[in-house]
Amino acid sequence: MVTVRNSRDDVIRAAARLFAERGYHGTSMRDLGRELGLLGSSLYSHVSSKEDLLVEVVEMGAGMFEAAADRALRTADDPRGRLRALLAGHVEVVVDHLDEVRTFLNEANALDDRFRVVSRRDAYEAVFRQVLADGVESGEFRADLDPKIGGIFILSVLNATERWYRPDGPLDRVALVDEMWRFVAEGIGLD
Repeated sequence: MVTVRNSRDDVIRAAARLFAERGYHGTSMRDLGRELGLLGSSLYSHVSSKEDLLVEVVEMGAGMFEAAADRALRTADDPRGRLRALLAGHVEVVVDHLDEVRTFLNEANALDDRFRVVSRRDAYEAVFRQVLADGVESGEFRADLDPKIGGIFILSVLNATERWYRPDGPLDRVALVDEMWRFVAEGIGLD
């Protein structure tokens, strides 16, 4: 008999995949155990609860977006370059970590303590708003652009990518970023 050894990371990755496919409420510990070749009760040697797994996956997703924003802000000195880098970083996270992103975007509301996640999401959105505000102030972006509404619009478009984008579809990630950038650039008043 072959013994399957699963690490905590294996359990978290499997949880991300199942939460993304079936939703948090549609996934049981038994489902997760089956996915990993473990008895449901054996999972508790890795985690204390199903919600503990959701917290791990959601915080992982939040951390990926935060790291992408940090990289984006270091890549350019001007608002235009920073905004394009933010877009590209967001797309990269979505394309490379679809299960974690879907869970972060769609299942975080299932958490009993949503405050931590909401505050991290708000901080990420604030980065977009600040770059937009900087662009308005410098004259690079439309003078009548509302950074708060603009940030919401841009992130809504970016976040929806997880619903329709397919790596084997007509757009590779570079073309996807280019198309999104053209759409956003027109909206903020760039050529």
